[in-house]
Amino acid sequence: MSMAAAAAKPSPAISRTSVASQKAPPPRLAPALRFPSYHPSPFPNHPSSILAASSRIAPSPLLLPPRAALSSSSSSPSSPTLFHGPCFVLGDNIDTDQIIPAEHLTLVPSNPDEYAKLGSHAFCGLPSAAYPVPFVAPGAAATRFPVVVAGANFGCGSSREHAPVALGAAGVGAVVAESYARIFFRNSVATGEVYPLEVETEGLHEECTTGDVVTVDLEKSVLINHTTGREYRLKPIGDAGPVIEAGGIFAYARKTGMIASASTA
Repeated sequence: MSMAAAAAKPSPAISRTSVASQKAPPPRLAPALRFPSYHPSPFPNHPSSILAASSRIAPSPLLLPPRAALSSSSSSPSSPTLFHGPCFVLGDNIDTDQIIPAEHLTLVPSNPDEYAKLGSHAFCGLPSAAYPVPFVAPGAAATRFPVVVAGANFGCGSSREHAPVALGAAGVGAVVAESYARIFFRNSVATGEVYPLEVETEGLHEECTTGDVVTVDLEKSVLINHTTGREYRLKPIGDAGPVIEAGGIFAYARKTGMIASASTA
């Protein structure tokens, strides 16, 4: 072999190096979901930085209840984007211990019987002097209020996935508040139990009374109080909507092919 031919022929070592240097393209990742902004928590015990870090932790699959198989929501007679009925009105800073007290956190939502019990205990931590109308009537398993209207910083306090689960189990379809504690909003989306909606203007909870008949229209981003005749604009829920509609973050991931479905896993 001539010296020119030998020089033209690449050595095996060089060939292996050039092939190895051709990196495989990075995997395609699903676009990140965009959620609405939040008001900073006014409580020093729950700074926004801590809530933001906690909100990145997905809930345990054991805490995701089979809601679709357990109940048909009384809040939506015709469409999952429409909630109609009497509303339950709350003030500012309703914390998770008022939504579902700590003694009920031993209930496991994936158990149908215990899921129903969670619903029967929803808002049992509210002071009766301030809220004389019970959210769930004594002896009842569900509420007659499909919509909750609240003030600012709803769902503050300790992080507990049972809070939105209890509301969903009770039959709540949507909460409309001035603002939310970040972790409650995240848990609501992750579990797919309730739509945490924000009103564009302040004072909604002061202009509504428990028992007022309202309609929440997700497509139009509006709350209509039929009792008073007033209408209120809601902030669009954005990419969180499809996650809640699918039944939570794990159901959404299976639906969109991010993770294998239970039948193929």
